Parts: sequence; C-alpha cells; structure tokens
Amino acid sequence: MSGDFFRALAGRAARRYPHADPFARHFAHGKLTRDPVFRHVLEGGFFAPGSRILDLGCGQGLLAALLAEACETHARGEWPSQWPAPPAGFAIDGVDLAGRDIERARLAAGAGAHFVRGDIRSVEFGRTDAVALFDVLHYLDPEGQRDVIARTRASLGPGGVLLLRIADASRSLRFLFTVAVDRASMRLRGHRLGRFHTRSAGEWMHELAALGFDAQAMPMSKGTGFANVLLVARCSRTA
Repeated sequence: MSGDFFRALAGRAARRYPHADPFARHFAHGKLTRDPVFRHVLEGGFFAPGSRILDLGCGQGLLAALLAEACETHARGEWPSQWPAPPAGFAIDGVDLAGRDIERARLAAGAGAHFVRGDIRSVEFGRTDAVALFDVLHYLDPEGQRDVIARTRASLGPGGVLLLRIADASRSLRFLFTVAVDRASMRLRGHRLGRFHTRSAGEWMHELAALGFDAQAMPMSKGTGFANVLLVARCSRTA
C-alpha cells in the first residue's frame, strides 16, 4: 500500500468524526496518519474476516474507524492487490474510562462496533479472536498489568492474537521523549495522571511467554522520535 493511498484512507477515517467536533477530527487525522502502528495493523493482516476484536483503552475508537473505512474501501474495489484484505464482517468492542471519547467512538465507528465506558481492570472480556492494547498498560500498576494480560490470554481462543504496543523503557532520550509527549497529550485531553509503570520490551516478552504466548517484538517508531515497540503475541492453535 502506497503512502498516498494510506494517507487518503486515514483521512477518510478521520472524517467519520462529526464536523461539530473539530478536536476529534484533527486528533484522529494526526494520529492515524503519523502513528505507524495503524498502517502496520492493515499491512500485517492480523484480523481474519468475521473476527471479534477487543480494543482495551480504545480512546475515541480510532482502530474501529480505520477498520470500518478500510472495509468500505475494499468493498468498492479500491484496495492494493499486494495487501491482505481488511477483516470483512468484523465486530469490535471498545472499552475506555473517558466517557467523552466513548461517545466520539460511537459516532465514528461502523456497524458491528460496541463501546462502553469502563475500567479494563474489572470489565468482563468474554471470548475474542484478537485484542488490541495500544499505549495503555503503563497507566496501571504492575499487579493490574499482570491481571489484565492474564485475563486477555484467557479470553483468546487457539490462534488468537494480542497486539500490545508499549514504550520500551530505558534511559534513552527516545524513551524520555515518549513519556513526556504521553503526559502532555493526556493533560491536553483533560485526563488525570498518576505514576507511569513502564517496562522494557524484554521484560514484557518474558511476561507474555510465562502466560503461554508466542511473542514477537517489532519496532513501531519509524518516522517518529518515540521508543515504541509492538509486541505481537499469539496463542498456540493447539492450546
């Protein structure tokens, strides 16, 4: 998929947010076009047709909006032949603490999307085929992190996949910059902040392996100054 095609796709996804909410539109456009994880989700073909996807800490539903727009684009025959097809007939459940963002998600997502205001530490996950956890777990203490990941593993069937995007903790300037931008963004959106609980990618890989995941780490900061890594953690098909 060319950069121009993806930017146009992301722009249409951002326009799913109402004209009356320019902040949501501008945030969606900036995040979808500049954060490499969203393009990688489409390039990777992680979601099969008819998948039930759980988006934990979904914010204003950017993943759902992008997937909905991608499926509509594919249905019109406007899709690069070298890319896997987006997941036709997918269903997505999103959970977030921010009520305003949940309302925004409901307005922008297509059919098959369901969003609730709730705490990922206590909401029931149910059975699912894929889970997205992008830039969320560092807001939880280590016990809360372990519990969420363990319940995520229990919710996934054989062949299920967890997409976990984290900031790779270290003393590097890239990591310090990542944390500083995260704090500034959260304050801008009116969220209260406590202490961040970050870990290195290696520590996360060890945690995932202990829970029975087969995980792969992929750098996810191309074109940015961040220290982000996407951990693609799969469940055994024979589990």
